Amino acid sequence: MQTLAMHISNGIINGPVAAVFGALALAALTFCVLRARADLDDRLAPMAGLVAAFIFAVQMLNFPIFTAGVSGHLLGGALAALLVGPWVGALCVAVVLVVQALVFGDGGVAMLGLNITNMALLGTAAAYLLIALLLRVLPRTRAGLAVTAFVSALVSVVVASQGFVLQYALGGTTDLGGNLAGLAGTMAVAHLLIGIGEGLITATTVLTVAKVRPDLVYALRSRRAAAPAVAVPVAGGVR
Repeated sequence: MQTLAMHISNGIINGPVAAVFGALALAALTFCVLRARADLDDRLAPMAGLVAAFIFAVQMLNFPIFTAGVSGHLLGGALAALLVGPWVGALCVAVVLVVQALVFGDGGVAMLGLNITNMALLGTAAAYLLIALLLRVLPRTRAGLAVTAFVSALVSVVVASQGFVLQYALGGTTDLGGNLAGLAGTMAVAHLLIGIGEGLITATTVLTVAKVRPDLVYALRSRRAAAPAVAVPVAGGVR
């Protein structure tokens, strides 16, 4: 019986493919570091530490899906993108993945590039693209922010799971059962369910922060800066 988790263990993907994605992840993270330097300030730096700690905690929880040995866990990419932005957010998730692999053996060290690509890069990027779109079309209310957080979190988890399917198609070495389409469907359905839980946690967390300190929510800060003329002032933050 095989277990499909978001973390890829050593040996599931061959060395050449792992090396290519390792180089890709390193280049992308270097770019994120350069872009993040412009975002970091007295508010964002401590928030980044809190976000990384929160993501570390929730990623340690694995949830079984169905009876076929399928499991998954929360990712935190959407939460990071909402609170600290896409560049710092990707770095937060990447740091968590490195610590988990080196200290806890969660995900193979040789597979770090693959895991970082899926969860820190693809997941966070997909989330922030949706966040940027939804915050433009949805009303600036608590409900609008909640929908944005929920949808972006759910979609980001599914996108990250399909990153693994692509990597497995390029260099899979372990028989995970069935054909590639079946694997993609299993991963999508399993992580859709995980995404619902992640969406609820992300929406609740972001709404709580927005209610107390809306200035600490990166997505709201950037939107106000981009469109001050159309922003609706709301006492105490987002309604």
